[in-house]
Amino acid sequence: MEPITPISCPTTPRWNQDRPFLTGRFHQETRASSKLAADSKRFTPDSSSNSGVDQAIGCYDTPVQELIVIDDLLSALVGIEGRYISIKRFHGKEESIAFQVDPSMDLALQELAKRIFPLCECFLLIDQFVESSSQFKNGLVNHAFAAALRALLLDYQAMVAQLEHQFRLGRLSLQGLWFYCQPMMGSMRALAAVIQQASTKHFVGSGVLNLLQSQAKAMAGDNSVRSLLEKMTECASNAYLSILERWVYEGIIDDPYGEFFIAENRSLKKESLSQDSTAKYWSQRYSLKETIPGFLANIAATILTTGKYLNVMRECGHNVQVPISERSKLTIFGSNHHYLECIKAAHEFASKELVSLIKDKYDLIGRLRSIKHYLLLDQGDFLVHFMDIARDELNKKVHEISVEKLQSLLDLALRTTAAAADPRHEDLTCCVDRASLLTTLGMHKDPDGNNIEDPVSITGLETFSLSYKVQWPLSIVISKKALSKYQLIFRFLFHCKHVERQLCGAWQIHQGIRSMNSNGTAIRRSSLLCRSMLKFISSLLHYLTFEVLEPNWHVMHDRLQSTKSVDELIQHHDFFLDKCLRGCLLLLPDVLKKMEKLKSVCLQYAAATQWLISSSIDINSQSNPQKTMIRDATVTESIFNFEREFNSELQSLGPVLSKGSQAEPYLTHLSQWILGVSKE
Repeated sequence: MEPITPISCPTTPRWNQDRPFLTGRFHQETRASSKLAADSKRFTPDSSSNSGVDQAIGCYDTPVQELIVIDDLLSALVGIEGRYISIKRFHGKEESIAFQVDPSMDLALQELAKRIFPLCECFLLIDQFVESSSQFKNGLVNHAFAAALRALLLDYQAMVAQLEHQFRLGRLSLQGLWFYCQPMMGSMRALAAVIQQASTKHFVGSGVLNLLQSQAKAMAGDNSVRSLLEKMTECASNAYLSILERWVYEGIIDDPYGEFFIAENRSLKKESLSQDSTAKYWSQRYSLKETIPGFLANIAATILTTGKYLNVMRECGHNVQVPISERSKLTIFGSNHHYLECIKAAHEFASKELVSLIKDKYDLIGRLRSIKHYLLLDQGDFLVHFMDIARDELNKKVHEISVEKLQSLLDLALRTTAAAADPRHEDLTCCVDRASLLTTLGMHKDPDGNNIEDPVSITGLETFSLSYKVQWPLSIVISKKALSKYQLIFRFLFHCKHVERQLCGAWQIHQGIRSMNSNGTAIRRSSLLCRSMLKFISSLLHYLTFEVLEPNWHVMHDRLQSTKSVDELIQHHDFFLDKCLRGCLLLLPDVLKKMEKLKSVCLQYAAATQWLISSSIDINSQSNPQKTMIRDATVTESIFNFEREFNSELQSLGPVLSKGSQAEPYLTHLSQWILGVSKE
């Protein structure tokens, strides 16, 4: 797959770091600097006069200590150090925060204070995450999650303010403070655990949503914490679902930070479908990423195809969108899973519109029928005329052939036959490959193999093929890859037609001397051999045409009529081509090699027929010439050699077909016929 272009995010302005009072950390930094100044002042010569300012808390009575501890704890709850409660940061692989108390404090008070410290640490962790996640590079999901956390922290700070008010009124004890803090402890710890994991693994987009969902499921026994995490997931997913809405309703990826689970490869253009033999555009222009939100995992493929369908219509100049009346705000929570119904409705609309566009406006069935006429030789009258007028050019070596001349001869054949009535015949072009059919098939299976055949040894009859111009959006279904399969079938059929024509010419020569007495000569045996060869190639063409191509075409045609999506169109069309390739023996190299060898023997025999006949005719006298048949040892031996080689190859083909018919049932009829011919 081609690399996806990385997303460039705006950088956080420099003044956001240079002005500490824009963040909440200045409290800690100011407190730390003042404490450092106090420590340095403690050791100055005149510090004895101020020694009472920073006395150890153990110097006070327990009731006074409790008041001091409550005051410090109220500051610690919002991330600010007190006089006897300090914040210590541990820098390492994972940064951590810990609150510490003056060791001289009363032990009972220390224990109560340490119970509240986890809540203070969670607040600091969440507060820092809110500030860091607000940077552009962290994406919309983290921005939305941070906004939800910020709203939660406002409620938390309001609670702390109320506790401080009670403390100022003298109504708050340390036990009371612990009592009021307990309900928030579980929720803050759960959020802190999520945040710590998200920060450590640098989660964005789908990763954050999956983490929140998994934590919510893990808290099934605590309803309040689970509800809070589900609320956070819902808030964080709103930004993600807004991207999803534009994709399934308009076919547009509005994803500024690369969080969406569908990646777009802009380097692939729709024009590549007519050039790329692997048809990457449809499968790789838009593709699924590895990280998909859990609540969309089962419907991710449907979401992908929905946007792809809308994109195709927009590329065609049809700005089709899901009607406003059928749109609905996507929300992921609720007992009815309404978002799934909305996505399925959008998919049905997009699929129906695109199939209607391709089948009705661009006439897909008509285009496929036209390709069948020309590349599958459904209407072969133009081909007969073309083979007659292009015979000399096709008999040349590959490097000597003029493709321009062949194209002009093809145009002439199309204009002077029944094909002229077809308005699509102008989309037909000719091409000449550099390798034989067997070599080309080998290259399809092993693109890196260096088995290119020497073009000097083959002629245009083995390498000639037709091509067809297909425009967007039909090129989605009839891609370069699909056309290459059509061309393989055409080349095999075309060469079989050529062999049949050559054998028909040999048969006509034999018919021309039927009046002559051929008893006792090898010509009679030659005539029988010619008939066997002609029956072989005619039956092969009949099998290819009426037992493979026609039945499979009608099956595909019926399936295309009831198709509801473009992916089904592609699937049915590819299935038809693959089945035809296999039925035409092109995916069975052992059988195909035998067939090519038999055709080669037939062509050699047809080429030698004129010499065989002329060498067997003797003219008696000059005044009254009369042709009679004579026995020629050389002719007899040549005919026997051709017969022996043909029968040998035919005999060896029978077992290969019988073996192959066990895995490929459609070879049964051909196998039976081959075995029948070999017995004649």
